[in-house]
Amino acid sequence: MFQLVADPAMLAETEEQRQLRAVLRDFLAETCGPEEVRRQIDSPRGHDRVLWDRLAAEIGVHGLAVPEEYDGAGYTFAELAVALEETGRVLCPAPLLSTVVLAGHALLAAGDRQACARWLPGIAAGALTATVAGFLQPADVTAERGPDGWVLRGETDFVPDGEDAGLLLVAARAPDGERLFACEPDGATCDRIARKVLDPTRRQACVRLRGQSAEPVGEPGQAAEIVDAVLDVGRVALAAEHVGGSAHALDELLAHLSQRTQFGRAIGSFQAVKHRLADLLVEVEGARSAAAYATACLAGAAPELPVAASAAAVACTGAYRLAATEYVQLHGGIGFTWEHPAHLYVRRARADEALFGTGDDHRRRLAGLLGLTGRTG
Repeated sequence: MFQLVADPAMLAETEEQRQLRAVLRDFLAETCGPEEVRRQIDSPRGHDRVLWDRLAAEIGVHGLAVPEEYDGAGYTFAELAVALEETGRVLCPAPLLSTVVLAGHALLAAGDRQACARWLPGIAAGALTATVAGFLQPADVTAERGPDGWVLRGETDFVPDGEDAGLLLVAARAPDGERLFACEPDGATCDRIARKVLDPTRRQACVRLRGQSAEPVGEPGQAAEIVDAVLDVGRVALAAEHVGGSAHALDELLAHLSQRTQFGRAIGSFQAVKHRLADLLVEVEGARSAAAYATACLAGAAPELPVAASAAAVACTGAYRLAATEYVQLHGGIGFTWEHPAHLYVRRARADEALFGTGDDHRRRLAGLLGLTGRTG
């Protein structure tokens, strides 16, 4: 039977986390509005380098969950989750998920102190962008020993922020077993082709490796374990982002419906609209609770993390989809226009639904983890 394992005290927000949230919300309100997001969508780079540098230098977001020995702040994932929720509110077009969450935790999960000492300080300082390849989607990449060391060959698709990342952490098949490799892409041996995606604030690329030099990270045969651990971290991070996006949609709807009038009354006073808002509030608060528990499990290294991560994925993805839909519909005609930011949240919600597995994938996983799978599976 499932039992609450994480320390209940970790579910409450600390004073430091409240201060971090307040600082980030004010900062992002000034630097990352809808116009800035649209501008970055049209930018060939994909993210605002000035914003990225300021998030690192002025607030230290990138190093929040990086241990102090690697020049990080030494906090837990709970503090990083606060930052992810706030950046999710504004659809911040920065590669935090790929660099700080996925690549950063892949290095930590490998337990390779030399690799961590080489690359984590750059991630914490905002000087290095990174991502993982062969984690979110199966890849056909092999590693072989060349005259000057290891080289990678093959193709891996749908790599998050793969077009611009300065460091790739690739799961590849080696003669001594599947393992993780790190490479700094070289244009002569690594082709990166941007994919056309539904959500242009979350870019993806196809990466083709043609003898790309690489260095092993961790031990042989460790790749599958690292991938599983990193995917759960990614699910918890995405849940935090989705809580932020859902809360933004709800806040904007409340502001709009309390001001917009029809038949001499505020739209929000109509009973049918109240019911829809109440249903949305229930979904958002349920998602917030699921994300908070998953964050506490991750920050406290609780063994129930896989259950909590998949439960949060189901709850938060569903809430975000509903919030984005209502964001469009309850704004009336303006909500369906290109000029209104609602469509950006619809794109993010729909694209993220399958990023780390669909809702059905997570329900099947939960059934297996909780021992609810029948004879037919």
